[in-house]
Amino acid sequence: MRNREIALLLGLGLFFWVAGTLWYESRGPRIFETTATRYWVNFFLTPIVTATICILILRWRHIAAANWASAMLLVAIPGMLGEAMLLSHFSTLMPRMQVTSAGKYGAFLFATYALVLGIAEIVNLRASR
Repeated sequence: MRNREIALLLGLGLFFWVAGTLWYESRGPRIFETTATRYWVNFFLTPIVTATICILILRWRHIAAANWASAMLLVAIPGMLGEAMLLSHFSTLMPRMQVTSAGKYGAFLFATYALVLGIAEIVNLRASR
């Protein structure tokens, strides 16, 4: 990948993290603190939607399948670093949500990152055979 591609993927990752954080800061209580059904529906749908968006980005940028793991890491790393900071200061940075929701929020994030990075790794491994 060229430096321009790397910068674009990192920038998109940063944008997704900021947008997602602002969304969940605003809507988080309705997702994480109302009903179990609402939480679990979002728990399963959000990783699928996120993975689909990330796959479309890699296809749009014509990233070779052998580079998907690296490319997806570039998209994920800004969010993973941001979430580490956010979770360690949850009550300050997510004031609308109860502190007890941090665990659910963290699990939600882990599931999303695991699916996105797992798909990229599978594509990468298949391409390198």
